[in-house]
Amino acid sequence: MKKFLEKKLVKFLLLPLILIFIVIQFIPVDRTNPPVTYKPVWDSQQTEDFARRACFDCHSNETTWPWYSYVAPASLLVGNHVKDGRKHLNFSEPDPGDAEEMVEEIQAGNMPIAGYVMLHSNAKLTDAEKLEFIKGLKATFGEGETAGKENEGEDHK
Repeated sequence: MKKFLEKKLVKFLLLPLILIFIVIQFIPVDRTNPPVTYKPVWDSQQTEDFARRACFDCHSNETTWPWYSYVAPASLLVGNHVKDGRKHLNFSEPDPGDAEEMVEEIQAGNMPIAGYVMLHSNAKLTDAEKLEFIKGLKATFGEGETAGKENEGEDHK
């Protein structure tokens, strides 16, 4: 009876899972890096280094695609994270994003995301590094939504 159950388990559970794993390998994932059209003028090399270390793989057009980004289902997750990350903040395009929002995400512990840090331990910033990074982001991109942009419609007396 035990061998019968083992055969049923293989036939009805394991084989379909293997088949699904094989089939999902053919789902296309966009792993392109569009051209870099903008490079921030960083306040310091340290701020740029922090951004490259903790942010650039998802928030720039300079993504390094690791081996697991070519194997589903991880490839689907990584591809979606990069696509979503670039949509919200992209250091490789003009007007990359709001410094205030960047700071809030870092302070709240939302960025870099835990799954990324788990696989990329060098992306984890210490509390002291976070403070320095936040200071550098504010200096580079300004502190408000209009920082770094021309003040439009302002009365010049």
